[in-house]
Amino acid sequence: MTLMRPTAEAAGASGPARRPAAGRAVALLVLVAVAALIPLLGPRSALDGTGEAAAPGVGGIALLRAALFAALCVPVGELFAARLARRVPGAPLEHAPRSWSPYAAAVGFVAALGLASVVATGNLLPHHLSDMDVGGLYQSRDGKLALLEVNAFLAAGLCALSRRPAAQVWPLAAVALAEALRAHPAPEHGPLVGSGLTLVHVTCAALWTGGLLHVLRMLRAWRASSEAADAAGAALLGLYARVAAVLFAALTATGVWSALRRMPPGTVLDQLTATSYGRTLLAKLLLVTAVAVLALLARLRLRRVADRLSACVPARAEVVALGLVVAVSGLLTALPLPIRWS
Repeated sequence: MTLMRPTAEAAGASGPARRPAAGRAVALLVLVAVAALIPLLGPRSALDGTGEAAAPGVGGIALLRAALFAALCVPVGELFAARLARRVPGAPLEHAPRSWSPYAAAVGFVAALGLASVVATGNLLPHHLSDMDVGGLYQSRDGKLALLEVNAFLAAGLCALSRRPAAQVWPLAAVALAEALRAHPAPEHGPLVGSGLTLVHVTCAALWTGGLLHVLRMLRAWRASSEAADAAGAALLGLYARVAAVLFAALTATGVWSALRRMPPGTVLDQLTATSYGRTLLAKLLLVTAVAVLALLARLRLRRVADRLSACVPARAEVVALGLVVAVSGLLTALPLPIRWS
């Protein structure tokens, strides 16, 4: 009995630990599947009844864009959260969670390579290697930007695996810049203004989404290392919340300005329901509103509740909602641009 008791206790102790871990893994897989279904199945419902036609393979293109955006958010957020953590007194920086940046760079590289193959096929999904004109990528603006993103993610992955992972900020900035330039071609009215707005919007979104994800991962790693780290964790979450308020203001301003540039003020209400772009934009606005409410709840808990780390509960829900926003953003970039009614 004496010999069997420790074994039973060990099994009992390890059982509950494994179940939550397995539950979290299943929940993560479900969330990833739901986020992937949004860009894959979204075009059909967004285009229904609008009279608009989307390019072939728009679902696959939207999925690749969503994967690229997510791959940008993860390393940017890690660098941002690590910088914030260094400003927290007594933070156990030695207990940092394992970096996801190399995996994100691999996902981004594959997504960028897929998007480059689409550009090489004339903005169509290739079915055979012979369909692609790889050499033609160097002769078009979109092709050069697509190749820039491929190389940038490759460089970011190498930097993430090096002794100076902070150097990946430069290739990641190149990805954000390429996305801003791609979204606003030269024939567009005021392309430089549009590119500037998109660059700020994409950067703030990556900092907000990826930053919150890594902050929560850091809090979990710190709490597992020592109960005394709770104070540092609460301080880090509060510091992030203050910066996130500024990021939200910048996101709102650039998002509204960009929408009004593509949908004149007098047509916005009609296009939000009558066009696929407007419908998807409305869905994104609703999700962002939900994110803002969750962020406000977390901020109130940080100020008024004795256990300040209870703010992690709405913060986790906020991360899920932000993941859905990323998926909808990928869909938004693949749909036809709104009609500029006069």
